[in-house]
Amino acid sequence: MAKKKLGQVLRERGHISPEQLSSAIQEQQGKLIYLGELLLERGLVAREDLVSALVEVTQIPYVDCRLELPGPSVLKLIPQSLAIRSCVLPLSRDDNLLLVAMAEPQNLHKIAELRFLTGLNIAPRLSTRDEILEAIDRCYLDPLSSQDRSLAALDLPDDSVLDDLEFITTSSRKSNQEAMLEFQADLKNRRTPAVRLVSSILRRAVEKRASDVHIEPQALHTVVRLRVDGVLREIQCIPRGLQNSLASRIKILADLDIAERRTPQDGRFLVRLDRRKFDLRVSSLPTSYGEKIVLRVLNPESPFTGFQELGLSPAVQETLNRVLALPQGVLLVTGPTGSGKSTTLYASLNKLRSPGVNIVTVEDPVEYMLEGINQVQVHPKAGLTFASALRSILRQDPDIILIGEIRDRETAEIGMKAAQTGHLVLSTLHTNDSVSALTRLLDLEIPGYMIASSVSAIMAQRLVRRLCSCHKRVPLSPDQLALHRAVGLVDPADLVLVPDGCDACDHIGYRGRIGIYEILWLDDDMRSAVRSEVRVEEIRALSRTAGMVSLQADALEKVQAGLTTLEEVQRVIHFDNFTSLRCPSCDRDLHQPFAFCPSCGAKTSGVPVAKHAEDTEAVVMRGRRR
Repeated sequence: MAKKKLGQVLRERGHISPEQLSSAIQEQQGKLIYLGELLLERGLVAREDLVSALVEVTQIPYVDCRLELPGPSVLKLIPQSLAIRSCVLPLSRDDNLLLVAMAEPQNLHKIAELRFLTGLNIAPRLSTRDEILEAIDRCYLDPLSSQDRSLAALDLPDDSVLDDLEFITTSSRKSNQEAMLEFQADLKNRRTPAVRLVSSILRRAVEKRASDVHIEPQALHTVVRLRVDGVLREIQCIPRGLQNSLASRIKILADLDIAERRTPQDGRFLVRLDRRKFDLRVSSLPTSYGEKIVLRVLNPESPFTGFQELGLSPAVQETLNRVLALPQGVLLVTGPTGSGKSTTLYASLNKLRSPGVNIVTVEDPVEYMLEGINQVQVHPKAGLTFASALRSILRQDPDIILIGEIRDRETAEIGMKAAQTGHLVLSTLHTNDSVSALTRLLDLEIPGYMIASSVSAIMAQRLVRRLCSCHKRVPLSPDQLALHRAVGLVDPADLVLVPDGCDACDHIGYRGRIGIYEILWLDDDMRSAVRSEVRVEEIRALSRTAGMVSLQADALEKVQAGLTTLEEVQRVIHFDNFTSLRCPSCDRDLHQPFAFCPSCGAKTSGVPVAKHAEDTEAVVMRGRRR
């Protein structure tokens, strides 16, 4: 007979509705909290009903340890710090048997640890976490300080795990360098709880390959969340009493003013861990409950990633290499924040750098340090903006210029003129796709003739989560079949890949990310259309006729290759206005501009077919006008 789960027992007993249970399970995802505790915290079940269901599930007797009075000799068997960390309370001893109240009475690892420590056999009894912690405060005669108690309850890693963690300041101020040395000494001596907590959070972020760490103060506690593969996960709750000291320690590391808590501040510091050096950018923001701290974790290996590892298809790689081989022109990379634009540009710079090439960048901020490249950090308060820095860079005899972002007309105009005078210019824009970048430049009042004579190519990109190796194949359900056909896959496979979950991916089913790309090469027809400042729909039709594979088509190729899932792609990319090519003979959708249909062999027209009737009619009418 299969073992019942807690939610199943509560539902069968009528203590919770299926909708409430489903909502609680969904809320529990990514949080370090047990389902029973979450249900109790939300007031969805009574304590007595929860305890009764837990007894049925665990088959372990319950004891209300708040009513117990263990003797001093029994309490000495388990130190208070271990009792708080493991959430256990020794109740009584009978010869070689120790009765212990536990919040996790089925945790064999903790039982083995208690057996090794006491030298006694352990008889676990079920109790709730809050009851045990309340009893610990009452029973132990020499209570810990509130900060030490909070720290012990966090279940931090062993001290040996933090030995190889080293903090490095980027500030030249002597006071900050001394503060960093003091921080490192505190870490080695295990004295300050906040120091150990900061170190533990950072190590966990590196181990889980997080790109960002969010430390968010709330009314009753502080939440720590990690952004892993583009999705935030809650990993820890910190007692409210540690919030200020935690924020202050991070601000000291980043050379920020710890006395100023009313205005946002930005800084950075370095961490060396496992022989790798990580650059951390720190941002503080005052909120209603205190300062929110966000740390951006920059992997030093990102700039050295190859195009194939980033997920560029052979066709996109070929076009991109063609652009980078040009002596002059503009390459624009577009996409929303966090879509990997900077990584793509740094990978391009890594490919281009050599002793015979002078590469200068102007960025806000400088994200990665590359040897052999001159990198400039903008400083608007000092008058060093993108535009002013570019004017100076043009007098530095550059071959290649990287502009971190084109934000205004002046910067765009200088970049275009630099390309016209014999420089290769790389930059980014925030637009939805490659064709929209042309509209954005026109909105910045850049003349069409200047865009046509300067811009060589525009690449748009997104990042989607890659399926972990633990994925499995399942039959295609009717809902999935409808979803595949909705995006144009008329003949999907009978079996589809779905995420499963393992220890390597934290039971999420995805591990790592892969890029989705489209690259628009401006040929003569495209330049003529841009020079005439025609409508964006006509430019998009020209791009498809010229052979550009859209973001949606590249995404579907990666779904069919088993690299990701359609649900994950739809989370990142919109298919509402997706148009495909259609074979005039067999009427099948073609997601690439094939010269001949791969199904029937007929020659294709290369004319885009829109998904909506009104769009189809517009495309047909434009074809008749031609």
